[in-house]
Amino acid sequence: MKHLNTQSPDFQAELKALLAFETAQDPKIDQIVADICADVHKRGDAAVIEYTNRFDGTSAQNINDLTLTQADLQHAFEHLPENVQSALKTAAARVESYHQRQKLESWTYTDEDGTLLGQQITALDRVGIYVPGGKAAYPSSVIMNAMPAHVAGVQEIIMVVPTPKGERNDIVLAAAYVAGVTKVFTIGGAQAVAALAYGTETVPQVDKITGPGNAFVAAAKRRVFGVVGIDMVAGPSEILVIADGSTPADWVAMDLFSQAEHDEIAQAILIATSQAYLDDVQTAMNRLIEEMPRRDIIEASLGNRGAFVLAKDLDEACEIANYIAPEHLELSVENPQQW
Repeated sequence: MKHLNTQSPDFQAELKALLAFETAQDPKIDQIVADICADVHKRGDAAVIEYTNRFDGTSAQNINDLTLTQADLQHAFEHLPENVQSALKTAAARVESYHQRQKLESWTYTDEDGTLLGQQITALDRVGIYVPGGKAAYPSSVIMNAMPAHVAGVQEIIMVVPTPKGERNDIVLAAAYVAGVTKVFTIGGAQAVAALAYGTETVPQVDKITGPGNAFVAAAKRRVFGVVGIDMVAGPSEILVIADGSTPADWVAMDLFSQAEHDEIAQAILIATSQAYLDDVQTAMNRLIEEMPRRDIIEASLGNRGAFVLAKDLDEACEIANYIAPEHLELSVENPQQW
């Protein structure tokens, strides 16, 4: 972890250096993705099978080997412990409840000259959700992408998830069952994005693709945008915590880990108003890291881009947070609404 102090004359330069990250497209990745997308567009299932076997170390003979039905998802769910089943159901219900509050409604009005004007809200017919399956498994990604689609009224949800070496994650598949996914294809990378965007003999073409992925997935989503809608081209995960010392150090340490574990280039930053508290969090991190299954990734992330920032007060901490504009911001303070 880097240590910055706002009172240092070099603080602004050090902060800019900390935040500097090359977000431009990698031309090599873009060319590889362009070739894959064009090939999938041209050869359909055959190209998807070829790239999946090559990149994921599988031995699929046909697309059926890479296809899961709702019965397969139900089987995965039913073979999980009851407490895991319950956790998935609870998560799905809470996410659905949240997105119910986002629903848009159609509206019309007649203006002064008698013209009827308005906005018609209509659900998409079919969407594709990309769920990572390489470095880690994310059942949360399934739920957080599928449930908003259900709330919106989408009738068909097609999920793609890579299964390196053919290893399927039952919790991810069970999450798909709970979230009402229509069909799953065990494919990933640019070939999966292209298959959803263009459609193949077996993979249906969708109207929109959502969900996180690696640099190849991001490049593919960027390339097919316009053929289909996409949610965004996301960069590395970020978290910034502002702390006044009132929260247990262990809690803040785990919150920093929660994003650092995503990727070696993720960024976790803690801004606090007390050096003693920063020291307490560092001590907690040193202890808790021993228990983390993704310890190597966390340590690489924190070593590469993590930082502790000592601010003079919470006003200054908020100014820094507004400048950074992180993906995830936590106010770990006594009066969060004030700030």
